[in-house]
Amino acid sequence: MPAHLLFAIVFIEGYCSLGAEIIALRRLIPHIGSSIVVTAPTIGFFLLALALGYHSGSRVATNYRAVVARNFMISAALLGGGLAATTVNAIFNGTQVAFAYLIFIGGILCPLAWLLGQTVPILTNLMLAQRSGEAAGRALYWSTLGSFLGSVTLSLVVMQVFGVWAAVLLGMLMLIGGTLLVQRPTPGMAAVLVAVVALGLGLNLRDRTRIDTAYADYEVQPVARDGMLDPRVFVVNNQSASLIDSSQPPLYARYVQHIRRILLDDLGFGGREILVLGAGGFTLSHREPLNRYTFVDIDPKIRAIAEREFLREPAAGEFIATDARRFVADTANEYDALVVDVYSARTSIPGHLVTREFWADTRRVLKPGGAMIANLILDGQLASPYARNLLATIESAYGRCAVEVLYKSAPRSNVLVTCFAVKDTEATKIYVDERNRADIDSARSP
Repeated sequence: MPAHLLFAIVFIEGYCSLGAEIIALRRLIPHIGSSIVVTAPTIGFFLLALALGYHSGSRVATNYRAVVARNFMISAALLGGGLAATTVNAIFNGTQVAFAYLIFIGGILCPLAWLLGQTVPILTNLMLAQRSGEAAGRALYWSTLGSFLGSVTLSLVVMQVFGVWAAVLLGMLMLIGGTLLVQRPTPGMAAVLVAVVALGLGLNLRDRTRIDTAYADYEVQPVARDGMLDPRVFVVNNQSASLIDSSQPPLYARYVQHIRRILLDDLGFGGREILVLGAGGFTLSHREPLNRYTFVDIDPKIRAIAEREFLREPAAGEFIATDARRFVADTANEYDALVVDVYSARTSIPGHLVTREFWADTRRVLKPGGAMIANLILDGQLASPYARNLLATIESAYGRCAVEVLYKSAPRSNVLVTCFAVKDTEATKIYVDERNRADIDSARSP
């Protein structure tokens, strides 16, 4: 095999293998989020399958071209069909999350990595080189270069400009092209290749009607709600992020209306600067002319999608596309109130947005006495370790906060936490029978 042809095939293998991993991580976000307990095992399983593929490829002794062509063809089907949004959603819908994850990893991602991992050790047998080290080194160079470009171009260009479906299609078509470069197809193989292309195009071109970006899946759905007129919900990563109806004035999700009451009625805000981390559907500022809102969200396309598909009118307020933690750590501005409403999946807040350091940064951007309101999804009784530890973490930065459970009988409820950036006057003490200072403290409290 000519060297330039062999290196082209190895480059395709590297590009598509790491590209498949990037796409898989993105496909998992709407279902189980992007926390370290999701990404680390996924990367680990991928690397394990790749290593097993290297070992399997080293044991192939004949029919090198036929084996690689077969592997590329099967990998194209796994990538084009298995990583389509329709397929991934079908795996997770109605299936226990942990079991669905194992099906996705064990049935799609790992087999794909195992097949592509065989490419380099098999094709080095066809390289004309004086030393085996030279053959392996040059092949690994082109494979790793392909992996680098695959991860960068798919995540920063293709997904950003066109969507995830385009990244899936590009990877599938490159593997089909690699199959044709390795070996001239027989009539039977040609028929299979046509079927694979048809499957991939059918699934992914249908996904084109979905609204997705490199960060999230979006959808607007009609829903039924008592007391609301033609309500519609803005779904972000399979989570109901915002709700609005056609009433005049419109009605919103219960937690949004509750936050608006806190800001406008309880605190009496007017002419104030309000920072919102997590844009959702921009309903917090919708037709609210009294205050100035700044929304921060990691997805630069969310505002245009919300305006076109959900609000059906321009969103009020300034929009900044960046990571929430980076913004509160870097900004020199101070705000009268800060609303934290950040979710990457149904109940998953990104891990770097739950730590004490993050909550301390949110307090830093508040003016003295400013309010921080966090919308959390927790169990209704606040009995889980996650609920107790998250609330304790917030209070470690702010001191005592107000906690309101909106749906107390529900397994999962919106929980609004309201804290104020006030100075700590003295350490807290526990009242006991032998030394009860309650009456004294009450008398000297405002």
